[in-house]
Amino acid sequence: MTGNYIGAARVELLLEQYFPKELQEDVLQCVNHLDNGLNSLQEIRCRVHKPLFLRCAQGKEIQAIDNVSSKQMRYMVNRISQGSVYAWEEEFRRGYLTLPGGCRVGLTGKAVLEQGQIHTLTHINGLNFRIARAVSGAADILMPLLFEGNHIRNCLLVSPPGGGKTTMLRDMVRQLSDGVTVLGKPGYTVAVVDERSEIAGCIQGIPQLDVGCRTDVLDGCSKSEGIRMMIRAMAPQIIAVDEIGTEADVQALEEASESGVAVFATAHGISIEGLYRHPVLYKLVKGGYFTLIVFLHWHLGQVVSEIYLRAGGGGYEAVRYYSDDWGRQRYGFLQSV
Repeated sequence: MTGNYIGAARVELLLEQYFPKELQEDVLQCVNHLDNGLNSLQEIRCRVHKPLFLRCAQGKEIQAIDNVSSKQMRYMVNRISQGSVYAWEEEFRRGYLTLPGGCRVGLTGKAVLEQGQIHTLTHINGLNFRIARAVSGAADILMPLLFEGNHIRNCLLVSPPGGGKTTMLRDMVRQLSDGVTVLGKPGYTVAVVDERSEIAGCIQGIPQLDVGCRTDVLDGCSKSEGIRMMIRAMAPQIIAVDEIGTEADVQALEEASESGVAVFATAHGISIEGLYRHPVLYKLVKGGYFTLIVFLHWHLGQVVSEIYLRAGGGGYEAVRYYSDDWGRQRYGFLQSV
């Protein structure tokens, strides 16, 4: 199956299982007229007594209905919690839960505190269904760039929220885990530390999304602790993590590199200049920790990658990848930074 087919089938199942019938019909009516239909749907945002919005590819937003009722919200919360909010108390405390198939639901409501820490959420007033897709081939453009001889580069993927960096990371992991035949590369042992269950989409420890046959997943663990655990326990050749940004993350990544493990990571951002200004990540960028940095963004209806390779004398050299009108891959020199 293609990634698109799997995505459309997942959305249909999501609507059927977790949405009232009338909302299912409203969502389907809105997206069916789009060029890619359900395949373009990225998020479904529901708020009590407010409109239901659909976020589609390229940032397009569609209002599906004018008002989500309290009854409809209770129905959806009951469905995602399988009739027992208490059984999902830990997930509610974190503010999200992962559904079968890998889709994630963000939650807002009344925070219940214990000793100054969030214990759980009650009176849920907002849900954000984020559609997870394993897009086979998403990372094809990066495969040749990930290798420097027999050495695997440390790679950082950067985009705004919803820009595709986790999808790209997942396919990088899958391809290197299974082996990149076209490049003559064998399969590598990969460790995924999936703090928010977004990379592999685990349910009860089982990945719902394809991350490759040589990939071990540690689900729901902090990145800093999980990286150390995976190095000690699983002896990976590559470690993959999502959304780095804290001092603890940086320290753990540096320890991984010192152990001879290649690192793939993602971060929020829009430019190399922004990374240099980041209070934490600038250390990794300025120090040349990542020898491959990729920025993902939309331009004229397609994903454009600005790719920065660490230059021999320090700094980075940048090229821009895109597909022309005939789908051919192009590179063009941008700048040195």
